[in-house]
Amino acid sequence: MKAVILAGGRGTRISEESESRPKPMVDIGGRPILWHIMKIYETAGITDFIVLVGYKGYMIKEYFMNYFLHTSDVTIDLATDSVATIQSKTEPWTVTLLDTGLNTMTGGRLLRAKEYIGDDTFCFTYGDGVSDLDVRNVIDHHRAERTTVTVTAVQPPARYGTLEFDERRVSFQEKPIGDGGWVSGGFFVAQPSVLDYISGDDTVFEQAPLQRLATDGELSAYQHSGFWRGMDTLWDKIYLNDLWDNGKAPWKIWADQLV
Repeated sequence: MKAVILAGGRGTRISEESESRPKPMVDIGGRPILWHIMKIYETAGITDFIVLVGYKGYMIKEYFMNYFLHTSDVTIDLATDSVATIQSKTEPWTVTLLDTGLNTMTGGRLLRAKEYIGDDTFCFTYGDGVSDLDVRNVIDHHRAERTTVTVTAVQPPARYGTLEFDERRVSFQEKPIGDGGWVSGGFFVAQPSVLDYISGDDTVFEQAPLQRLATDGELSAYQHSGFWRGMDTLWDKIYLNDLWDNGKAPWKIWADQLV
């Protein structure tokens, strides 16, 4: 099964970082958040990726073009201009990098990848959110529901702490889990026929296509009550890095041998 990752947006809400690089290349623990997302999929046995780039997409291409060199131990013989690999620490990934345009919307980017997605069920998500989700559970749910698309529903933490009142006493809870509402956390599983709901480059997948899928009874949701966090702001980046640096990153669900 292939995993498609939307990595072409500008990331305007984290402009402190995205002025110089695409948001999926913002580091968490010394690795781009894109790498973390791919590791989540690898844990589920998915190692065939299609990364849809746009804004500063050349940086993502250069990262993977040099990935083997950066993650392996090598001996370089300058006299003979040869390189010998001592030990490789690279992941067993196949990565297809598609330039889907600078201003193309999310639906349009998916549609541009039609030729590479093929005829089989596939996964797709955004290049800025991490979770302790076992993607295999979403795939199983999708197959059981037999809908065109399954979305992973999550309950993100509230932005602010809450106050609860009991007569004259008050209690405080720092940034609790959301107010009970569920939102899309990405990590979709879909049939290729989902592309029939997309008209062109200007189609925002989260608007008309998802609404039509819901109306047609072709949208199901897998409810994930565990950890999920999107990296929308500089504060989110700081928070995720703090978790990683302190060994408390819930989304690190893979083994350490390749870290």
